[in-house]
Amino acid sequence: MNMQEIGYPLGQFWLLFLMEDSNMVTMNSDKAATKRKPEPNNGGCTGVSNEEPISIQPTATTEESPNHLLYKKMEKIVEKMQDEAIGVPVRTVKSFMSKIPSVFTGSDLIMWMMKNLDVEDQQEALHLAHLMASHGYFFPIDDHMLTVKNDNTFYRFQTPYFWPSNCWEPENTDYAVYLCKRTMQNKTRLELADYEAENLARLQKMFSRKWEFIFMQAEAQSKVDKKRDKLERKVLDSQERAFWDVHRPMPGCVNTTEIDIKKACQMNKPILGVKNIHLVPPKLSPSTSGIPPKNVVEQLKKQISLLKIRLDRRNIKISKAAESFIAYCEQYLEYDSFFVAPEYPNPWISDSPELWEQEKMAKDISVRRVKRWAFSLQELLQDPVGRELFVRFLDKEFSGENLRFWEVVQELKALPQSQVQSKAKEIWGEFLAPDASCPINVDSRSYELTKKNMEALDRWSFDCAAAHVYHLMKSDSYSRYLRSEMYKEFLNGSKKKVRKTN
Repeated sequence: MNMQEIGYPLGQFWLLFLMEDSNMVTMNSDKAATKRKPEPNNGGCTGVSNEEPISIQPTATTEESPNHLLYKKMEKIVEKMQDEAIGVPVRTVKSFMSKIPSVFTGSDLIMWMMKNLDVEDQQEALHLAHLMASHGYFFPIDDHMLTVKNDNTFYRFQTPYFWPSNCWEPENTDYAVYLCKRTMQNKTRLELADYEAENLARLQKMFSRKWEFIFMQAEAQSKVDKKRDKLERKVLDSQERAFWDVHRPMPGCVNTTEIDIKKACQMNKPILGVKNIHLVPPKLSPSTSGIPPKNVVEQLKKQISLLKIRLDRRNIKISKAAESFIAYCEQYLEYDSFFVAPEYPNPWISDSPELWEQEKMAKDISVRRVKRWAFSLQELLQDPVGRELFVRFLDKEFSGENLRFWEVVQELKALPQSQVQSKAKEIWGEFLAPDASCPINVDSRSYELTKKNMEALDRWSFDCAAAHVYHLMKSDSYSRYLRSEMYKEFLNGSKKKVRKTN
């Protein structure tokens, strides 16, 4: 009886076939190569003899599929790999109390690819092997992750019956039968992984009304499997598992069957974030004059105008970090030698020592240099002239000890370890001790923490107090210095000198 002529789905006739012929074989890797292509428009499964494969029958091979040419190229390579004379060496490996049939190692596969293909780099050969394994042409026998390692890991070729060129589109009911059948086996190699157990529970909930029928199918398939030879059953079980690893991959693995280029084009999805604008323009109806209809032209003009509007609109929200980075670049643009000529020429190019002798020319400081002091307190302290003027201002404000304390703490971090303890005691006695000669104003928390650190002196004992003092200078003294007449006069004087020289 031919189920294709009747047109019933595959799942409902599994049990009937098994009752007609209990000696049916699911797949035969040696003979399925010549029978892997089903008849056109084959939506169900057909009754076959003992030598023919019977399982989930694939749909008709679609020569128009965009991936079909790619599959054919990969399958030609796999057929060469399986050649008995020049192919990858496939052997049966003896292990403790068992045999592992029809396997090859990953190193043998990579070596064969570098020898027989136009591949010179080992990484390139490994990448090509990854791509072929992700489509299920060969697979590791002990892992659900379809990847290739260049070592002694064992791999096995997939039977041609399950190759992607047969346009497989299995349904969830087929997957439920497979998982249910696995639970009936007591073999360790057939135990369900965690994600498979979760999928089985989800499918059982989904097909709660049909579950009894699915269980009967799985039970019938399990009985047929038990009648096979032990080594053949090992091979077929691993090939069936690899088939589902391709079509229902474990979490984190790429599903090579999820997106079809042809289907993606037919779906005519709109561009993300743009409504009513499609990737594929509307098909032009045939016209004898060769001029497209007016409505098509209007639609295209409308799409062009919408796309122009979209180009003018900012898609990315710039974060605060990006805004501060842009502001920093704009602020220092004047001092970037790639955009603006430097104040002093490069001494290694011009043989001019002006860059190193600028301290001697303190009276002729440029306005660019003075303006830079207003960027931050760090910029002010890095400039020797700016630091000297800031010290004068602090002494006038009776707070010069703050800057001296912060500087000696920075010096303490660079001293040799043998001098750290003596210098730390000296700093404590000068700035923080009850009878200090130059006491500084710190909060109680910083003082107590520094006092506790004095019990085990090191170069970081005064960090908390120094951070507090630096914050006071930055928020109070530095801001008042920029508003002071001292800084303004110096800045105006630099501007006048620049104007005179011009």
